[in-house]
Amino acid sequence: MSDMFELGDITISLTRKGVKNVHLTVHPPDGRVTLVAPLATRTEVARAYAISRLHWIRQQQQGFREQQREQPRQFVTRESHHLWGRRYLMTVTEADTKPHVRLDHRQIRLFVRPGADQAKKAEVIHEWHKALLHAELPGLISTWELKLGVKVNGYYLQRMKTQWGSCNHRASNIRLNTELVKKPKDLLEYVVVHEMLHLLVPTHSPAFVALLDRHWPGWREARQELNALALSAT
Repeated sequence: MSDMFELGDITISLTRKGVKNVHLTVHPPDGRVTLVAPLATRTEVARAYAISRLHWIRQQQQGFREQQREQPRQFVTRESHHLWGRRYLMTVTEADTKPHVRLDHRQIRLFVRPGADQAKKAEVIHEWHKALLHAELPGLISTWELKLGVKVNGYYLQRMKTQWGSCNHRASNIRLNTELVKKPKDLLEYVVVHEMLHLLVPTHSPAFVALLDRHWPGWREARQELNALALSAT
């Protein structure tokens, strides 16, 4: 059962499902608001709950609006970048050597050849990000293969505009967003678990939610934290 109601300038999509608790979500990048409630929930009760969270809803929407104004990275010295949930300052050094990146305390040191343009710098950083993810993922996948009783035939890394990961159930492989390297490692692990659970249940059905509740009880908080930064932000 679906319904819609408004709180001033905010439209909230209400869906009633076979769940025990109310789940309120503000979705990036446009701040769309959804509320999932138990089947017997009356609209006025859902409205009262949303009103109690109205300040939080507006905070989330404001955050997304600010992120949309964020400028693309220029890859210049003193620019801030995130890695595994921590903020680092970048230094750029032009040298006649193979382009590479080095992590030095709280600095990301980017080495490029003289005259390298922004696109080349972005490419070097992206390849470094993929290398960091490749160092983490095999161990995570092996651990959760044993816990879940599934087998991942392969994983792939790429930039994604609308999602953190995806699963090809038939081929038994998963695809992960390279932007995950900017998030804390526990959130990377959550996305891996989420996609691997799709090998057991392909859809976001109640059965899938039950598996998430069992294997990653804090998944709602993890999802909210992931969505606190727009996918397109860098």
